[in-house]
Amino acid sequence: MARRNSLTFTVSLPADLAAEVDRLAEEEKRSRSELVREAFRQYADRRRRWDRISRFGEQAAREAGGGPEADVARIVRERRKGR
Repeated sequence: MARRNSLTFTVSLPADLAAEVDRLAEEEKRSRSELVREAFRQYADRRRRWDRISRFGEQAAREAGGGPEADVARIVRERRKGR
């Protein structure tokens, strides 16, 4: 059997959130660890996608001559009018 490289984390949760973890794990026939691993994978994926979107937006604003964030709304309006 192949050994997995894994680390153990201890995480404190408020009682209501811990109960929700247990409820969902039971409902989905998963262990707590499996449920939390999947939740973190989804969180990390959304975070990476959001970071890419943010970088894209910043680059597009620079290319459009935008400066501070206050200009973003103006640039978006101008781009939408141009469609």
